[in-house]
Amino acid sequence: PRALLLLPRFSVFPLFCLALLLGFASLLWLQLSCSGEGPAPGGGQSRGAPLQPCPPQAPLPPVEDEPSWGPHRLALLVPFRERFEELLTFVPYMHRFLSTKRIRHHIFILNQVDHFRFNRASLINVGFLESGNDTDYIAMHDVDLLPLNEQLDYSFPEAGPFHVASPELHPLYHYKTYVGGILLLTKQHYEMCNGMSNRFWGWGREDDEFYRRIKGAGLQVRRPSGITTGYETFQHLHDPAWRKRDQKRIAAQKQEQFKVDRKGGLNNVRYQIESRTALSVAGAPCTVLNVLLDCDTNETPWCTFG
Repeated sequence: PRALLLLPRFSVFPLFCLALLLGFASLLWLQLSCSGEGPAPGGGQSRGAPLQPCPPQAPLPPVEDEPSWGPHRLALLVPFRERFEELLTFVPYMHRFLSTKRIRHHIFILNQVDHFRFNRASLINVGFLESGNDTDYIAMHDVDLLPLNEQLDYSFPEAGPFHVASPELHPLYHYKTYVGGILLLTKQHYEMCNGMSNRFWGWGREDDEFYRRIKGAGLQVRRPSGITTGYETFQHLHDPAWRKRDQKRIAAQKQEQFKVDRKGGLNNVRYQIESRTALSVAGAPCTVLNVLLDCDTNETPWCTFG
């Protein structure tokens, strides 16, 4: 009888160990298959359908008032349209990345809700104007680019524009005048450039024109040094097969896109804020601005889809 009483103890123990092993394997599979940790296979660019966001990590303690966080506050300006899956990954990832580096920050999602073609530059101008006086520098930040290397510097760029996603690190764009992806500027320096041109509707070229504005303002672009991770420094979430870019060139757009806009920028961006909403994405705070841009079709007829 005593031996019979001991039998259940020996039979339950292996089942308990098996359950623990299966639970650990499930957690490991979930962590490896979600999009918030580490680069995707094939050099950091995802393939096929968008990756699923990782489960939210425990929120960081609100310690921004500590002196170690420094006196400056970053406005992270994210031009946006119909990239919901990427947004779910981006906001909590960047909030944790910047908080770990003790960078005071506020994330602004600049959601274009009008019926014109996407205008990244105008959205950044809007974000600059709407970001408030409690921020003193900006990051022009693509929603599909996540920094993987903790040595990347997001601190106050007092010496001039700082290009975080420099050509030798960006997974796609490697020409020496490239300033897209992630660019930091003080608000004073952005005003010296009169912001970005509002003439670029559709995808591309607005960064190249802004590089010429930076030079025209007498500023020098600085870039990271001592980063050894090369093209694995960032995770690029965008999949061109899943979401096509608007690369149409309409009317005189092809010729105009190579010119410097010497008149327009911050001084003449035309917009309305349809709504301003404070959100928390997996515990990470951000503000979503629904932006209605305006277009003079006599000046830039390529702002419509035609």
